[in-house]
Amino acid sequence: MPIRVFDADADGVPLPLISRRARLVVWPGAGAEVASMNHVVLEPGEANVPHAHAASEDTIVVLEGRGEVRDLTHGLILPVEPECVIHVPEGVRHAVHAHTRMVSVGGPCPPDRAMLRALGVLGDGTGQGRPR
Repeated sequence: MPIRVFDADADGVPLPLISRRARLVVWPGAGAEVASMNHVVLEPGEANVPHAHAASEDTIVVLEGRGEVRDLTHGLILPVEPECVIHVPEGVRHAVHAHTRMVSVGGPCPPDRAMLRALGVLGDGTGQGRPR
């Protein structure tokens, strides 16, 4: 497979679990087997749905804005700002909250296929969801 360049808006798939403006860009549905990359914009006061990835580590790079990441498993609230890199170990329930408009990139690796199937964006082999 050749190198690809993606446009997050044109090529990405909406990911409403994360935010109104979250897009799956690099993921199994785009041909990636072991990588994933989301592009996320959180507006002030917006937060993603608390979640955990059972068999994936989530890494997020904050490009702009300020907010916090909540580690709900361990009861921690950590401030984040531009150039912060958030690492969430597998199984840790977490959510990102924006104080200002926040832009970030990142995602669970390996891709969280169970979550993608549950969201209906990755087929489960029965013809349900988006084709791979």
